[in-house]
Amino acid sequence: MQAFTDSPIDTLRQWRAEGRPAALATVVSTWGSSPRPEGSHLAIDAGGQFVGSVSGGCIEGAVIEAAQEVMRSGAPRLLEFGVSDEQAWQVGLACGGRVRVFVEPVE
Repeated sequence: MQAFTDSPIDTLRQWRAEGRPAALATVVSTWGSSPRPEGSHLAIDAGGQFVGSVSGGCIEGAVIEAAQEVMRSGAPRLLEFGVSDEQAWQVGLACGGRVRVFVEPVE
């Protein structure tokens, strides 16, 4: 697997220049604890490679799966993840909270 050292946006531009289908996930809002702030990005290609971060743990895996569907369908999605303090460590939020992530295909 190729290592990417550019920002997610730079990598996304590179993938699209190569003709690779891609999607961009962006943290659009948070409440409570969130490992990544609003405006954080995750670029994903059709092969499952990704650069950047929108959260971590199970949330990031769910965003990558949703990005695959977004690339297939062409329809963007708004994802919302919220967990109680008891569930927080299991899904990657440090002490409970809510995060909304917008996932869009990139042409």
